[in-house]
Amino acid sequence: MTTATKKRSKKLDKIMNNFELFSKNFIHIIDNNNDKIKLDLNDAQIELNDLMSENRFVIVSKARQGGISTFTLAKALYRAITETNENILIVSYKGDSALALFEMLKRMNEWLPRDKYSDLFPETRRDNRGELLFDNGSRITSVTAGNKSIGRGSTYSYIHMSEFAFYSRQEMQLLSAEQSLMKGEGSQLSIETTSNGINNLYYKLFMNAYKGNSKYKAMFIPFFHPLYKKQFKHDHDEAEKWYKEDSKGQRLSKNDLEPDEKVLFENGANYKFLMWRRWKLLDMSLEDFKQEYPSNPMESFISTGQSVFDNAKVLERVNSVIQPLDRNEVVSELPTLLHKFINRGLVIFHLPKRTERYYGGVDVASGGGGDNSTLSLFDSEGQQVLSFYHNKVPVYQFAEILNEIGRMYNYTFIAVERNSYGLPLLERLRKDYKYMNLYKQKMFNEFGKKSMQLGFTTSAQSKSILISDYKESFELNFINVECKETLSQMQIYQENANGSMGNKRGEQNFDDLVISAALSVQARKANKWYVE
Repeated sequence: MTTATKKRSKKLDKIMNNFELFSKNFIHIIDNNNDKIKLDLNDAQIELNDLMSENRFVIVSKARQGGISTFTLAKALYRAITETNENILIVSYKGDSALALFEMLKRMNEWLPRDKYSDLFPETRRDNRGELLFDNGSRITSVTAGNKSIGRGSTYSYIHMSEFAFYSRQEMQLLSAEQSLMKGEGSQLSIETTSNGINNLYYKLFMNAYKGNSKYKAMFIPFFHPLYKKQFKHDHDEAEKWYKEDSKGQRLSKNDLEPDEKVLFENGANYKFLMWRRWKLLDMSLEDFKQEYPSNPMESFISTGQSVFDNAKVLERVNSVIQPLDRNEVVSELPTLLHKFINRGLVIFHLPKRTERYYGGVDVASGGGGDNSTLSLFDSEGQQVLSFYHNKVPVYQFAEILNEIGRMYNYTFIAVERNSYGLPLLERLRKDYKYMNLYKQKMFNEFGKKSMQLGFTTSAQSKSILISDYKESFELNFINVECKETLSQMQIYQENANGSMGNKRGEQNFDDLVISAALSVQARKANKWYVE
């Protein structure tokens, strides 16, 4: 073997053992100009490749045309070509999308330079509408997500589920896919999709992954991701030309930005992206734009129709919230009882200040693993300082937690929802802990005699007032909500046709933080303080 051949072999070895180099050298695609080009991975594709190199389960929420489908097809082909006996499944939303994806995959395979490197690429033994079979034993199959379980009767080394948010029976399809996945460390399952409203399983699956509470690792691609500088270059140039024609030749500048654009600018959207956004909004609604080209995960799940809270304002807050204090910043300040909850249900944004008055709202659950017991805490100016939510804290322990937090925050004035488990909680606070700074509600009996009772009794009428007051305080900026979980619940909080209000129906769709935050507003409105 000559020296030149040896050098070539080492170089090819390096390429074949690195997906990014393999794509750059051997995968061809059709770009936005209808040209055949090599697949030089964009920023988002490289980010996803890095994520997949360390995790078996990956979920990607994205704006349109980010190249993620192209990436996963190339990844599937790479695995089939470089490994023997790979069994790969590509799942699409419907027939036409399945056909389009598989045709793209077939083109990638056809354009491999087999004539030049016959020893590198296995031959294609079978090529039909839904299957590619190679002579190294590897197979890639394409199916459509329907009403039947996918993958049943076989095991797969790699499964990719495209546009998962639009599947009709997500629970069944995901369970079937996971059960069909090989259990070895080299097996992988990836999900990519644009959002489809608050779609029960996908919403829960992605948000849990995004919060780090899932075996899936989440990746989100906003409309201003660096990849789109190249991907949308023609559109961006056209949008800038339009803007200049409408603005006497001037580009967009900082002084021209609307409030929501200032938030986007601070989060990474440059002027070109923002001019393009205005250009797109000429012929689509803001709500549709957020659905197709979200700037953050919550925005991609924007709820329409009967939403109680102004989603645009909720999303503005999401973009501007501060991060909770780190464990090391708070642990020495907290009672031992609270240590295990720090950033695991207890999030602290500001430690207590001397002489400051604090107001809290409390919604109580049984602690049996269903609804959360929650506390939302604000200072006298309406700034949120603390949030607590946990679904496995029994009432007696929650009372102790409230006593510790309340006394730590200068004997907080607390409004507890009296209904159901609220009553035993109030009894424990008063009798066991002698906690006196509690909201009292004025009541009249059938004879018109006035009395004061502890806590806030929620009825259909009082709940309307409770939520209306909270909505006003939030939307007029009288309070500043920092808790992302609260904002997430506000996004799916709806008024139903019969006039009742609550979270959008679905497993794990809670509204308990909305209630506790609303009760904190009532605590502030009461303007009472029962202790010195």
